[in-house]
Amino acid sequence: MNFKEHIDSDNNLTLIRNQILDLEIKSYLVGGYVRDLLINRECKDIDIMTIGEPYELVKKIAVQKGFSDFKIFKNFGTASLNFKKFNYEFVGARKESYKKNSRNPDVSPGLFDDDMKRRDFTINALSVSMNKDYGELLDPFNGIEDLKNKLIRTCAEPNKTFDDDPLRMMRAIRFASQLNFDIEESTFKSICDNAQRIEIISQERITDELNKIILSDKPSYGFKLLFASGILKYIFPELNNLQGVEKINNHSHKDNFYHTLEVLDNTCKFSRNLWLRWAAILHDIAKPQTKRYKENIGWTFHGHEDLGARLVPKIFKKLRLPLNNKMRYVQKLVRLHLRPIALVKDHITDSAIRRLVFDAGDDIDDLLKLCRADVTTKNPDKSKRYLKNFDIVENKIEIVEENDKIKNFQPPVSGEEIINIFAIKPSKIVGELKNEIKNQILDGKIKNKKSEALKLLTKLGKLKGLTPVN
Repeated sequence: MNFKEHIDSDNNLTLIRNQILDLEIKSYLVGGYVRDLLINRECKDIDIMTIGEPYELVKKIAVQKGFSDFKIFKNFGTASLNFKKFNYEFVGARKESYKKNSRNPDVSPGLFDDDMKRRDFTINALSVSMNKDYGELLDPFNGIEDLKNKLIRTCAEPNKTFDDDPLRMMRAIRFASQLNFDIEESTFKSICDNAQRIEIISQERITDELNKIILSDKPSYGFKLLFASGILKYIFPELNNLQGVEKINNHSHKDNFYHTLEVLDNTCKFSRNLWLRWAAILHDIAKPQTKRYKENIGWTFHGHEDLGARLVPKIFKKLRLPLNNKMRYVQKLVRLHLRPIALVKDHITDSAIRRLVFDAGDDIDDLLKLCRADVTTKNPDKSKRYLKNFDIVENKIEIVEENDKIKNFQPPVSGEEIINIFAIKPSKIVGELKNEIKNQILDGKIKNKKSEALKLLTKLGKLKGLTPVN
């Protein structure tokens, strides 16, 4: 690739280079941006390494049209600014040293060679000069060859690389998953040998890498590497424990670990929603605890959806995932993921559809995506039949929702109105009346209209000895 032509054709890089020349501060495009340019992969994060502090350079760039206000992080020797969707990060060259039981390096200013030596993988140690000789590619560890061979390889001896910063083991697996590369043999062996070292890394950093693996095009590859290396049992034992098949009297169950990975990959075909992918990962998470063997029947996992939903908050808390609506969304999909499957097996009633839509609300479409992804049978006729039945369920949902407006259901009569109609105090009976109105709407006995709800309320009130005051 002609990097000089690339820089000349990019107005922002040209502007940055002019400021570099004006200040006479040696600077280089480095890391992932250079790597991704070489493999024709889109990259919005542009790293620039400077010899010396980058702050004055960033201040000069920030006043140019279109750039955001700069941010300086002196504790890390970095500064950043944005231009529309592009993020520019400037890092002063540094050298690092590690202590055996610390995950934080001792950092000090360094020169170009010092900065290259601290980099993790050969494909991330590529740089392009932004100086008078701009456009020149520097490749101190033969990263170009590894790019051609689609290999992840450490710059230094792998045991030292991973011992210094064990998170690099997950980064190796993350890059392999994102780029669909192999991990070089001695590098992967070192990951296996050092897997337990991951325990000294903060949960936040681990989860950040985990989410990047989940967002790759085929995350199952990353999870298989995590499992094969032994890292998964330390960072996510609940998922690790799904692996394996037990057999009694010729009855065996499917391997729920590999089934889960297949569901995850299927989900990725429909959506890039991180939390839908988390729902795929956790949909069968409680199967080990609910597994039972019954003579003449085989293996059952009754209640795994309910127990799984109860486990979601615990897993989110442990992994430092957000304990907010994202968690509740995943919890809901885990709890409901068998409901549409049950519907396709039986005669579909409007009442069952209404209750499903009521329970799923605005997430009904994502629930159905998860359920389609959960069809992993290798029997093509069976798969075709299930997916066709899901089409029937979806059509039914559209018809019922158009008629009854259940998705964003609000009680047609509020508790306050019930109190005023019967001139009663707030009490248990108010909730009972509201609940009965809701059930009769969901069962199709009355329409989701205020006039019909009020008629029913009068009848229900009489049964409880209540009379409207007007």
